[in-house]
Amino acid sequence: MSIQGRKERERAEREKLIITAARELAESEGWDAVTTRRLAAEIEYSQPVLYSHFKGKGAIMAAVAVEGCAELAVELRQARTTAREPAEALANVAAAYTDFAERRPALYDVMFVRSVDLPFATPEAPAPLQEAFGELRETVRPFAGEDDVDVLTETFWSGLHGLLTLMRDGRMHREHHDKRMAVLLRRFSA
Repeated sequence: MSIQGRKERERAEREKLIITAARELAESEGWDAVTTRRLAAEIEYSQPVLYSHFKGKGAIMAAVAVEGCAELAVELRQARTTAREPAEALANVAAAYTDFAERRPALYDVMFVRSVDLPFATPEAPAPLQEAFGELRETVRPFAGEDDVDVLTETFWSGLHGLLTLMRDGRMHREHHDKRMAVLLRRFSA
């Protein structure tokens, strides 16, 4: 391997280490605990090394969000493609989305709650964001009828997100989640 190739590989490994450390710290202590100083200490590199990869915490959070969207897309695709019919796919995807948000609350927050500098809902959006949205789009497409499929997808997504966020924040009782989800699914698949 050339010296340049080795340097590029080492750089990619350091970048992955920073992203992983940020995710782990956020999941254990919350995003407020994630600082460039703390991350530098966690990965045992200086802050200038960290800044050579990312402009700051916001850029790290954006990288984590992109990585999370790639993971979500894989889980949604699996849920959608294992279904035998569209209503089952809708239920599977809703369950996978809910499970993802519940298993990884800090990751979900950086993807869809916290402010990050990413171009959502534009052609410039990173591929993983487009892929995750695309899985939702393909799930609701059979129910679009005369409706714009992107608008219907955004509406379904906002319904899922709203139910999860309100439940997680204690504004809706957790024990009624399955009933609320059943109503949402029934309305979309009608």
